Amino acid sequence: MRITQLAIYPVKSLGGIALDDARLTAEGLAWDRRWMVVDDVGRFVTQRQLPAMASIRVTLEPDALVLAHPGVAPLRVALAARQQERLSVTVWKDRCDALDEGAEARDWLAAALGDLRGSRLRLVRFAPDHLRPVEPHYLAPGEWAHTAFADGYPLLVASTASLVELNRRLAAKELSPVPMSRFRPNIVIEGAEPFAEDGWQALGPTDGRWRLGLRKPCQRCKITTVDQHSGEIPVPGEPLRTLVEMNPRLAPGGYFGQNAILLAGEGETLSVGDVVAASPA
Repeated sequence: MRITQLAIYPVKSLGGIALDDARLTAEGLAWDRRWMVVDDVGRFVTQRQLPAMASIRVTLEPDALVLAHPGVAPLRVALAARQQERLSVTVWKDRCDALDEGAEARDWLAAALGDLRGSRLRLVRFAPDHLRPVEPHYLAPGEWAHTAFADGYPLLVASTASLVELNRRLAAKELSPVPMSRFRPNIVIEGAEPFAEDGWQALGPTDGRWRLGLRKPCQRCKITTVDQHSGEIPVPGEPLRTLVEMNPRLAPGGYFGQNAILLAGEGETLSVGDVVAASPA
C-alpha cells in the first residue's frame, strides 16, 4: 500500500490544501484545523449550516494564511499569534480556548458568507497553549491524544478502494461519482481492499519512522453532499444515503474512513508515494 493523497484544512470547513509532503504533529498534520469560524456566542459553524463555506479557497504562505472568495479581496492572517482577544468557543460538546482574529476577519466573512440566522461570524485561532483531549473511551489503555478544531480526532485516514466501491454503488443508481474531497481526509491510502481500513489497528511506513493508531470509524454527515468547489449540493442526500445503505454496522448511519491518533513519530514527514503497512485490530 502507499499514500496517494495528503491534505490539510487550515480553517475548519473551508477549502482544503493538497500537499506532496506534510509534517506530523500531535494535533495532526501541521496547520490542520488550526482556525475555525464561530457565531456570536462562540459556537462552531461548518458547512452543515453554511454549505457555501466550501467555496472559500485557502492557501498558506510562509508567513500568512490567505482566504480567497470571488468578489472579495483576499484576507491575509498572520501565521504567528500575536496579542489577541482570548475567548471560549465550542466544538460539539468540547469547550476550547481560542484567539479572535479581529474585526477585519469578521468584515471579510460577512462579505463572503453573510451571517448565520442573524449572528455575525468571526474567525478564531486555536490557542497555542490549550489542549483538547480526544474522547478517551475509544483509546487503548494508557493512550492519550489531543487535537485542535477537528471534529474529534487529529487525523482522518481514507482509502481509494472504498471510494471506488461507493461510486460503484452510486453508478448502480445512475448517480454521478463523487470525489474524495467530499470526505475531507488527511491521508488517503491505495492498494487495500474496499473498507479494509475498518479492520486496521495501526498504520505506518515500513521503516517505522511514524505510526498512527486507527481508533474510531468516521460517521459521516451532510457535508458529504456538498460540492467542495462550488459549495452547492448537486444531489440532496447523496452520497450519504448510499453510505447508510452500505453500512454493515449495528449502529445506524453512514461511515467512511477512520479517525486516527499519532502513536509515534512527532515531527516526521509524510510524503505522497510513501509505502505503508497496516496491522489488524
